[in-house]
Amino acid sequence: MLSSTTPRFLKLPETSSLSLRDQICEVVSAAIMSESLAYDRPLPSCRELAEQFGVSRNTVFAAYNRLIDLDFLVSRDRSGYFVNPQISNLRKPQDDADSDNADVVPCPVSFSPNGLMPVVNPLDWHTYPYPFIYNQIDPDLFPVDSWRECTRQALGRKKMPVWASDSVESDSPQLVQQLRQRLLNTRGIYAEDDEILITLGSQNALYILGSIFAGFGKPVALEDPGFFGARNAFRLVGSELIGVPIDGNGIIPSAIPDSCQLVFTTPSHQFPTMVTMSQQRRAELLETAVEKDFLIIEDDYEAEMNYVAKSSPSMMSMDKSGRVIYVGSLSKTVSPGIRLGFIVAHRDIIREARIARGVMMRHPPTIVQEIVALFFQLGHYDAHLRNIERRYQKRWHTMDIALSRHLGMLQRTNSEGGTSFWLTGPKDFDASELAVRLRAKGVLIDRGQDYYLNYDDSRSFRLGFAYVPVSKLEDGVKVIADEVLTLM
Repeated sequence: MLSSTTPRFLKLPETSSLSLRDQICEVVSAAIMSESLAYDRPLPSCRELAEQFGVSRNTVFAAYNRLIDLDFLVSRDRSGYFVNPQISNLRKPQDDADSDNADVVPCPVSFSPNGLMPVVNPLDWHTYPYPFIYNQIDPDLFPVDSWRECTRQALGRKKMPVWASDSVESDSPQLVQQLRQRLLNTRGIYAEDDEILITLGSQNALYILGSIFAGFGKPVALEDPGFFGARNAFRLVGSELIGVPIDGNGIIPSAIPDSCQLVFTTPSHQFPTMVTMSQQRRAELLETAVEKDFLIIEDDYEAEMNYVAKSSPSMMSMDKSGRVIYVGSLSKTVSPGIRLGFIVAHRDIIREARIARGVMMRHPPTIVQEIVALFFQLGHYDAHLRNIERRYQKRWHTMDIALSRHLGMLQRTNSEGGTSFWLTGPKDFDASELAVRLRAKGVLIDRGQDYYLNYDDSRSFRLGFAYVPVSKLEDGVKVIADEVLTLM
């Protein structure tokens, strides 16, 4: 009888000129080379694999011993056969392995380009000497001990009934309360429990909002350049997108068409230019929302990260007409890997958003919500926020000086904080080509072309500094400056 752990994807070929022993060797070695078999789990016993393949045990025994001779397998006394841990040294480079996929059965469905913008940074970005890219935090700043303590308490038997059962479409009352008391009130926002929805980060929040408003059939206006994650979310649900230009004060309200249902904006630090929307411009946008009858989605991006001026009040705190939908995330202040965010809006909107979220994934993991609630409740969030604000402020000023010293030939938007800088070259400057050249030298940057709705401006790029140590910031900027000069 086959074990529940027997890899049933192992099958002998229907036709082969090889002996049964060699066929088994071929199948098992191919599975090893494709990393389809775990290193720490035994392979099926000779009896199990013989039963699966319909061959004799002696044939499987001979195949296993041949694979041992070839260094694919190792035998451990009383434990069985295992993949040789050293086999990774024999694997082909990925580029060569991809060429072996020529015989793979093609997908039976043809997909047309969807116009969505993928994340273009390499998965091994952290191995580069100078990863000046967005949305990465310095892991050394994460309060591991505090998080471990919250996890330990959340996993205790007293807390277990709270998160072990199905929460249907509800959220952790503890987390909702902590958000109200320790985060939203700092942004001047008062909301009842039924006006808050927990999401899997701000990206999930935008997709939920896009899905519940798509049925109205009206366009969505976005900042241009702007957050491609918002662009993807609204485009995926079928909404028509309209780009609205920005200036030194943020989105320009007079440029918003009359027909829009939603206007997406990032007033605290405009994504990606880092411009902070002025108080006057915020009031003007709220007035325009009433005049042109649209709702504002306020993504309060990096609201806490201000180093040269006090934080401006949120637009929701200024809103008297109920037209602002507030979106927040804990990715920057806690960790991107935790993937928690929230929506604050009129209870009618939250009710519809909760139903839509339930269709997608019921609710974010309750255990994670409980851990984060404890993280707030025990004061760890406030302490952590003070720490990263202090550290990022130092990096911001170091970058500010380095950019002035080495990249003064480029235009830089005025910024009051955040964790990145936006630079623009002269006419005909190609920042996309710059990104390619810098990557070869161990430097990663975000190319500005990706943030434009029509990808029609390649003069700009963004430098995120949250992950790069202070000691390496200026050296990285020097490398960038040398390449910039070759392109000007």
